[in-house]
Amino acid sequence: MPRRSDPQRYSGGVKLVGLTGGIASGKSTVARRLEHRGAVHIDADLLAREVVEPGTPALDAIRVRFGDGVITPDGQLDRPALGAIVFSDADALSDLNGIVHPAVRQRTAELIVQAGERDADAVVVYNVPLLIEAQVPHPFDLIVVTHAPRDVRVDRLMRLRASTEEDARRRVDAQASDEERLARADVVIDTAGSLDDTVRQADVLATELGLPEA
Repeated sequence: MPRRSDPQRYSGGVKLVGLTGGIASGKSTVARRLEHRGAVHIDADLLAREVVEPGTPALDAIRVRFGDGVITPDGQLDRPALGAIVFSDADALSDLNGIVHPAVRQRTAELIVQAGERDADAVVVYNVPLLIEAQVPHPFDLIVVTHAPRDVRVDRLMRLRASTEEDARRRVDAQASDEERLARADVVIDTAGSLDDTVRQADVLATELGLPEA
């Protein structure tokens, strides 16, 4: 696995690992394996849902900005209604990101602190699909990129998520380029092969991070 830095140099304290990669590139597989080995897994997508649950300041701000039409009768965020607005209006999308992203960053910071309080030498894996695009500001000790060629990811979306080929290619191409992600990588996990091969590479990384054997 190519790298620019050696995780073994972090001899003490919380190690913060940023995990990213294109859609259908195997991020979840790697995250689950590192969690199985003892890492604390923080999933940015799950947090993005958590911070807009009923009663949260972020959901209140979304209601103020976009109106009651994006809130369901039971007080939940109506994602299709909101999506219909923001995905055809760049300014609206920017406003939404300006509400959700700070809330996710704050919640992430809280979870990292909590992990350190439970274990001063914790390894925290922050799974962030848009780490590059969103310029996530957390001080990562290591950035890990899961990588598979574009056509492999398109095929996975079609086989595993029932996407049409057109939709799969659109979703892949909407994200940062492979070159942009790889330029930021300290460690690259090649996920184009078998599941066992991906898990093996994740285990190598886990061992270098000081995580216990499975």
